Amino acid sequence: MPTMIDIHSHVLPGLDDGSPDLKESLRMLEIAAAAGTTDLVATPHANLQYGFDPSIVTRKLAELQASAPPTIRLHYGCDLHLTPDNVRDALANPERYTINHRRYLLVEFPDILIPKTTAGIFSSMLEAGIVPVITHPERNFLLHSRLDELAGWVAQGCLVQVTAQSFLGRFGSEARAVCKELMKRGLVHIVASDAHDSKDRPPRLDLARRHVAKKYGEAAAERLFVSNPRAVLEGEPFPEPGRPWPERRRTWLKLWPQSSLP
Repeated sequence: MPTMIDIHSHVLPGLDDGSPDLKESLRMLEIAAAAGTTDLVATPHANLQYGFDPSIVTRKLAELQASAPPTIRLHYGCDLHLTPDNVRDALANPERYTINHRRYLLVEFPDILIPKTTAGIFSSMLEAGIVPVITHPERNFLLHSRLDELAGWVAQGCLVQVTAQSFLGRFGSEARAVCKELMKRGLVHIVASDAHDSKDRPPRLDLARRHVAKKYGEAAAERLFVSNPRAVLEGEPFPEPGRPWPERRRTWLKLWPQSSLP
C-alpha cells in the first residue's frame, strides 16, 4: 500500500467543528493509518468562531499521540482564516501558527470575501519567512472565477492545497471541475484530507491518490501526496515549482483486417 502525508485535518477533540471527543479522534486516526497515512498534521481553525491557543493545541496533540496507532505520527499546525487580527498576529508570531513551528502556514479565505489586499498580505507573510498554503480553492466559489489571481499568488511564492474528496465529487461537480482546471494549470501542490470526522469527511487519502495516479500518472500522485507534503512537514524548500498535470487520455488502437490494408 502506498504511504501518504496529510497536512490538513481537524482531528484534535473538542477544539472546533472537527472531532468532538477522544473516541472520534482515535477512530479518525485508525482510518487514516489503515488507508496508508503515516503523518497527519492537526490543524484546528483560527477564526472568528474558534480561538486558537497554542498551549492547548500542544497538550491535546500529545494526549492524542499517546493513544494513537503506532504507525501514524501527529504534527502541530493551524487552519488560519485571513482575518485582520489573525494576519497581524501571524506576522508577529509566525511559529505560533506554522506547521511544526517552521515555515508553512495553511490559510483559508472567508466564503464571502476575497480581500483586495490579498497580494500584499501574502507578500508580507513571505517577507516574514511564512509560506502561505492556500487551502481548498476549488471549494470557494468566489475563487472559481479568479483563478488568474490565484496563479498570481502562486507566482509570488504561495502554494495551493486541494481537498482529496473534491477529486471524487464529494463537494459537487463544480468543485471537481475546478480541481481538473487547477491540475491542468499547475496550481495544485498538495492534496490533503481536511478531515472533520470518521464518516462524512474522513481522513482518507488512498482513494484520491488512486484517482490521481490513474488520471495524471504515478509521478503526480507521489509529488502531491508524499514528497511535497514531506517538504512542508520538515520546513524544507519545495522540491520544484508547481507543474501542469494534464489529464491522461485513453488511446484506442484500432486493428484492421490485413485484407483491408493497401
